[in-house]
Order: sequence, then structure tokens, then C-alpha cells
Amino acid sequence: MTGTRAMPQASERWRMLAIICLGVVGVLATWFSATAIVPELISEWQLSSVQAAWLTNAVQLGFVVGALGASLVNLPDIMPMHRLMTGAAVLAALSNAALLVAGPDSAVLARFVTGLALAGVYPPALKLMATWFVKGRGLALGFLIGALTFGSSMPHLVRAVADDINWHAVVWATSATALIGAILFGLLVREGPNPFGRATFNPRQSLTVFTNRALLLANIGYFGHMWELYAMWAWILAFAAAAEAGVQPFPFGSPSMLSFVVVASGVIGCLIGGWLSDRIGRCLTCAGMMIVSGTCAMLIGFFFDGPPLVLMLLAVVWGVTVIGDSAQFSTAVTELADSTFVGTALALQMGIGFALTVVSIWALPLIAEWIGGWQWAFLFLVPGPVIGTFAMLALRARTEAVKTVRA
Repeated sequence: MTGTRAMPQASERWRMLAIICLGVVGVLATWFSATAIVPELISEWQLSSVQAAWLTNAVQLGFVVGALGASLVNLPDIMPMHRLMTGAAVLAALSNAALLVAGPDSAVLARFVTGLALAGVYPPALKLMATWFVKGRGLALGFLIGALTFGSSMPHLVRAVADDINWHAVVWATSATALIGAILFGLLVREGPNPFGRATFNPRQSLTVFTNRALLLANIGYFGHMWELYAMWAWILAFAAAAEAGVQPFPFGSPSMLSFVVVASGVIGCLIGGWLSDRIGRCLTCAGMMIVSGTCAMLIGFFFDGPPLVLMLLAVVWGVTVIGDSAQFSTAVTELADSTFVGTALALQMGIGFALTVVSIWALPLIAEWIGGWQWAFLFLVPGPVIGTFAMLALRARTEAVKTVRA
């Protein structure tokens, strides 16, 4: 009987993986929808560089508030995950569409609400996926973070291929994909055969993230990773636009297309990271990815003026490795945290991690202005992967790391 049930479960989990990933691609397209059209908004709304930064930072801040709020009330462990994700996806679509009628100030509020909504999609999706995968969880979550990565890159693609179309097209397209994601979550998604225990309301449970030493090290690794990731994603377009004047021919034809390729290439990194983590361990995979990505952040300024091929290759390698380890920090949390509060632990990890991204996204253009341009600005991000690497190697030395496939 066990054998006859195993095959349907095996096929079903991969089908569910595909559906959840498609939904995540659709909803996460709203994350950088405003970032991709910042040049047009600066011109039309007469924005300063600080105001432009807040169009991205408001999403990060909204995500922080949503994730921390959800963790404090244990929402991801109390409410059915597919219902939470469906409602949040609808809210993301509506708040994203509000950009069409917003002005500079109300746009920041709309972006904040978008981030709040995304906190109801991303952490629960990670937990939901974990109920379908015990074996191969690293690879499965790699697919999911790959979906997030591709969704985040979509606004750059829309802008690159429709460069002569009004910026409203980017907003319409990303709002529509978010609604499609909500439909998928609402009609087709359900919890897997390996559910986590149900929690009761207990705000103090959030503190175990700081008292569990192994979990704390995994989180420090994640925080270092996040310091680099979203600031790079948010400002790679500005870096590319500044480099365009001195690099001919420009890689992939335009700064927008380069930005799309760099961010989207992270899908490859997520799959490689998932595959590696199930074989050599979460700790070594994360440390290796951060060593490479931190090196890219350190070197890319040397090729600001070309040669184009080297700039392109370095940027793509950075795009692959800057996100390639992301799923493994979340996977480690599902393996190290109390099983009844996995959703809470994930939400709190992400809430603090995204709070750090608010600082790095806000500070990076100021650093660029202070040093006279974007060429060396990414050096500011290097300490993140350095700290993260040491934390993951320290985690690997602990006995608890056996749970995270220390191999």
C-alpha cells in the first residue's frame, strides 16, 4: 500500500511546486515595478535621488512591518497558508495598480502597502513548500527562490522590450500577473503531506530566534547576505546607466536589459545552490556563494569602463551568486527551528533581514553621490557577505549543523 501511494505523492509534489512557483513569479513581479521605471518617474514627478530611493525602500519597509507583525502574532502558523497567500496577492495587485493614479507622496504609501502584502506571500510560500518536500527540500526551495528572482526581474524585462511604451504598461503588466498568482493560490494550492504542527498565539516564541545558537548563526549568515542582495538588485540599473557612456557596445544592448539579465540569472544560481546544498550542505553552499558574490562586488568597479565582455561576465556571475544561497538560509530555519513555529521563525528572519535592506538601499546612492559616482559604490556592500561567510562556517562547526546537511 505504501508503494502504491508513493508515486502519486511524488508526482503531486512536483506539480504543486510548479503551481506555487508560477504564482510567486506573478506576485513578486510587483516588488521592483516602480524601481524599473524610476528614470521615467524622476522626469515626470521631478523626484530627487532620495525620493527615488524610497520608491524601492518603501516596499522593503512594508515587508519588514508585515513580516515582523506576522511573526509576533504567529500568523503564518495559525492561518491556512493558501488563504493568507491569496488575500495578500490580491492586495499586492491592487496597491501596485495604485501607482497609476498616485503622485510622489501617495506612491510611497502604495509601495509600502505592496511590501506589506508581499510579506503575506513569500514566507508562507516557503513554509508551504516545505510541507511537500522533506527529501530534496534544498532544491525545491531553490526553485521557489528562483521563481522570486525571475518575478523580481520581470519589470526590467517589460521596460527593456517596451522602451518606447508609456511606463504605465509596466504597472499594468505586473498588477495583472499578481492577480493571476492570487487565482493560482486560491484555487490550486494546498498543504502537503508533511505539515508542521499547529501553533497557538505566543509572541515570546519569536525570541527563540536569538536564544537558539545554531538558528542565530544561520540568521546572521542570512543578514549578511541580505545586506548585499537587495541593494545590488535595486541599484544595478543606476550603475549600468552610469557605465553606459563609457562602454561601447553596451552589454545586452541597454542598461534595462543588462539589469534584467543580471537579476534573472539568479534563477540559475538558485537551482545550483539547491542542488549543491543537498549534496555538500547548506553551510558550505552559502559560504561559497557569498565568497564569490562578495568578490564580484569588490571587482566590478574596476570594469566600469569596460571591456564590455568582462563587465558582462562579472555582472552575470554576481547575479547568479548573490541570490544562489538565499533559499538555503530559509531551508536551514525549517530544519533548525521548533517545528510548530517554523512560519514564525521564517517571518522573523525575513523581517530583520529586510530591515537591513532598507539601510543598504537608502545608503548606497548617498555613498555614490559622496564618492562622485557609481563606479566604486558597490564596495559598500562587501562587509555583508564577509560576515555572512564567517557565520555559516561557524554554524558548520556545530553539532546542530547535521540537521542542515552538513556533509
